[in-house]
Amino acid sequence: MTLTDEITRAGEKAVAIIAEAASLDELKAAEPTIFGKKSALGSFKKSLGGLDPDERRQVGRHLNAVRDEVGEALARRREQLAAVERRRLLEAERLDLTEVPTSPRLGHAHLVSQAQERLEDVFVGMGFTVAEGPEAETDWYNFEALNIPRWHPARSMWDTLYLDLGDGDNVVLRTHTSPVQIRVMQNQGPPIYSVMPGRVYRRDTADASHMPVFHQIEGLVVDRGITFGDLAGTLDAFTAAYFGESISSRLRPSYFPFTEPSAEFDITCVICGGEGCQTCQRTGWIELGGCGMVHPNVLRNVDIDPEEYSGFAFGFGIDRLALMRHGVEDLRQMFTNDVRFLSQF
Repeated sequence: MTLTDEITRAGEKAVAIIAEAASLDELKAAEPTIFGKKSALGSFKKSLGGLDPDERRQVGRHLNAVRDEVGEALARRREQLAAVERRRLLEAERLDLTEVPTSPRLGHAHLVSQAQERLEDVFVGMGFTVAEGPEAETDWYNFEALNIPRWHPARSMWDTLYLDLGDGDNVVLRTHTSPVQIRVMQNQGPPIYSVMPGRVYRRDTADASHMPVFHQIEGLVVDRGITFGDLAGTLDAFTAAYFGESISSRLRPSYFPFTEPSAEFDITCVICGGEGCQTCQRTGWIELGGCGMVHPNVLRNVDIDPEEYSGFAFGFGIDRLALMRHGVEDLRQMFTNDVRFLSQF
């Protein structure tokens, strides 16, 4: 075997060693075996000195060519192993920021929104229309048009929030949805059969049964020949439709400046079914809201003749209705946005 053949075989062996390296560390450890002074390729330099000049040049060129090939193989393998190492590190340090739930869950309407939608459906089914109005109202719409002038002691019944708009006119955050009744009667003549749901505001301290921001729904009927019996029958029909046939209603005398006569609207306790419990204070009844025949002064304020038309109005809290319907003990739970609570409904 000639010296040239030995150099060729040593180069092939070096390329095989490079190919077998499984990591950058193994490749680095093999480099002295490939190119070191004691390596096979390194030892051939000493053999060149014993050759004649022509053969020395020929063998030297072949040795350099083989070393170049081995060097290129080493560079390629180093690049391949470096790419593998980068991929391994990237995979190890990768953060999966995608959020793909195994069982997608869709949101749903809030408990109060569900109650309002159900109430609207019940009253629409009874022949009422739905009306809305602004939450910031003038003093006239919120009080005076409803037979509550500035000097009236009934103003103390509402803890009112006033807005400082700098225009000289008293503007309040509405304390009830009754101003919408005034607007409805201004915009259309009798007959009127309408309900007014919406958000209202009072300067109340939050507790288990009160919130400074809450929701009401009020109803208004104005037509010829409307009597207190129509009011009682409407509320009885609503109670059965919303709470079920086992729940009944009753009316107790009361006072409101915008209705005369006025009454409190009670329903059978939905917790104990009228047997008496802590929620209803052992009476078997729960107060739901107020109602009465529309005061003649209110009709005159919107240019409706009380000698020709009569009407009734009623109102109650949507939040409290939802609370009673689902047996929730604390009104504040419906506004804490606790998903564990809200997901139950």
